[in-house]
Amino acid sequence: MKTLKKKEYKTTFHGQDLALEFSDLAGQATSSAVGRYGESSVLVTVVMGEKEKAGDFFPLTVDYEERFYAVGKILGSRFMRREGRPSEEAVLSGRIIDRTIRPLFNQRLRNEVQVVVTILEWDGENDLDFITLLTASAALATSKLPWAGPVAGVKMFFDGQKLTFNPKLSALQDWQKEKSFLSFVSGPKDKINMIELEGIDADEAAVASAYAAAQKEINHLVEWQEKIVQEIGQPKVSLHLADSEESLIKMIRAFIVDKIEAAVFTKDKKERAQKMGEMRDSLMGHLVTEGIEERGLSAAEYILESEIDALVHKKALESGQRPDGRKLDEVRPLGGEVALFKRTHGSALFMRGETHALAVTTLAAPGSEQLIESLEFSGKRRFMLHYNFPHYSVGEIGKMGNTGRREIGHGALAEKAVRNIIPKQEEFPYIIRVVSEVLSSNGSSSMATVCGASLSLMDAGVPIKKAVAGIAMGLMSDEKGNYKVLTDIQGPEDHYGDMDFKVAGTSDGIRAVQLDTKIAGLNNKMITDTLGQAQKARMDILKVMNSILAAPRAELSTFAPVILTLNIDPEKIGEVIGPGGKIINSIIEKTGIITMDIEQDGKVFIAGPNRESAQMAYEIVESIAKDYKVGDIVEGEVVRIMDFGAIVEFGPGRDGMIHVSELKNGFVKKVEDVVQLGDVVRAKVIRVEDGRIGLSIKALQEKGE
Repeated sequence: MKTLKKKEYKTTFHGQDLALEFSDLAGQATSSAVGRYGESSVLVTVVMGEKEKAGDFFPLTVDYEERFYAVGKILGSRFMRREGRPSEEAVLSGRIIDRTIRPLFNQRLRNEVQVVVTILEWDGENDLDFITLLTASAALATSKLPWAGPVAGVKMFFDGQKLTFNPKLSALQDWQKEKSFLSFVSGPKDKINMIELEGIDADEAAVASAYAAAQKEINHLVEWQEKIVQEIGQPKVSLHLADSEESLIKMIRAFIVDKIEAAVFTKDKKERAQKMGEMRDSLMGHLVTEGIEERGLSAAEYILESEIDALVHKKALESGQRPDGRKLDEVRPLGGEVALFKRTHGSALFMRGETHALAVTTLAAPGSEQLIESLEFSGKRRFMLHYNFPHYSVGEIGKMGNTGRREIGHGALAEKAVRNIIPKQEEFPYIIRVVSEVLSSNGSSSMATVCGASLSLMDAGVPIKKAVAGIAMGLMSDEKGNYKVLTDIQGPEDHYGDMDFKVAGTSDGIRAVQLDTKIAGLNNKMITDTLGQAQKARMDILKVMNSILAAPRAELSTFAPVILTLNIDPEKIGEVIGPGGKIINSIIEKTGIITMDIEQDGKVFIAGPNRESAQMAYEIVESIAKDYKVGDIVEGEVVRIMDFGAIVEFGPGRDGMIHVSELKNGFVKKVEDVVQLGDVVRAKVIRVEDGRIGLSIKALQEKGE
């Protein structure tokens, strides 16, 4: 009987069993590994294409595949019981791996590389990002691919006092306390090249200190992998790299020497793009006249990019010069407007240089939540922030309508920065959606989205307690260890620079961080310097935002629904809904409200187009759910007459009987002598037995009521 040939390596990490298994499983892939942490298992495969792919970038893709069987469930819609397109969570987890491993490849490599992560089982307790990244690293490091890993990452939680690594998810319920933060950080030995952080006004010093501690954990995991690689690692293959002949490099340098600086160091983006385009076109024309063939022209594009990259680095490091002439710590000109449209519930335009983000807020009734059913989460999402980056924002033409991984990632970052300032549903019962339309972009559009979203929420009257602003920081460094941190990077500095370090927060601390690098990573001093410089910029931005709109509006838009809430006894829910929804539908029809949502705990949300309709429905529900007591007074319509009395309906599904003897003082021969069908009468409750209510008109007459 055939069996798998396995080699397994085991250790423990923060109280959990950790294992990496190498076998001939997925044997036709270039390499593969199975990782286990706790009772979670993942498979990672790596495949490298044999042929080079045309293009001017390294073709790496990371696919993160969730499998519903991993949690023992059959999920999906009623008509589609299989996995479809990746969930947002899967896209974001795939990006974490991509952003960590990509900088450690030689970017001149043109062979396609695909990393596929498949979740085999999940215990519901351990964060999957830890084991998926570690297993991907092990599969790459032991493969024949030339790669400068291994890498590792850890999740960490700081509660304001104590730092915990790889906390179980059950310990993170309601983690959002003042000065706390939750972060995943990764990189190679002695470097950090990827950060995701969500915080509640976290202190810069505490964050930097935590990353110093995380580096030790990462180093421990990298050293463990290095021992595995020494034992079973394959020899690295020598691949052709996109390189150029020295004679071509000299020819290009000679041609652009008196043109490149004037083209790159131009303040206006359009003018800069025009000058750089003219330089590129004239260079290509010159090379053609010199007899350079197609392969050389393709290489010339890479050489030109390398020369621009070197120039941007040199100017920043030697003289602190930036393409648009700003100081290293200077923010571009800021501006903004609110209340741009009458019929939307809230709107704001935030402008930072040539980057313009329009944020629009929509308020809706409970019941409009997004229902999410993914591998790691099933439930409702009350606050949504969506980010759109149309091609026209950078002056290009492209297909509209597709939400790419970049848009999902940027939207998730902005949402992370803003969502914890949203008041709890008990304070503000609305479902909230913010959409950011990037109308013009020259870098830092996700951080402009944070600023615009904050202003838009206040314009909508959402009672947030403080504004949130974001800033994107860059880096220029050299091989000698010299570096300069740049505040508010724009296009060329993002494209040619060494990092994109986004920091969002309030005047009291950090709310979100995201780091990508093009170099191997950052040391702790770089991180500390960046956080400090970002804090200064954030304060300057918040001052401008406060001058645009300093506090949430006192009243909501007249076009926003009015929502009233009340709590009823859960046992009364059936009475409010009625058989087949008869009662609740009649309330909606009678009052003209938009919706009525009832939760299992008895909380009722009534959304109306105005306060009058919502109040009317509120009173009806209150009447239905009320436990009537002797002495209460009701008013209702006579809906039935019998020989011995009349039935009065005083609310949907609520009625009581007035016995003939309780119709008035004195003898009553016929019920119709006192009341008729359709009469509206007031009566007092004189008896409540087993849910049946006895009423009396006479009792009111006796007391002059």
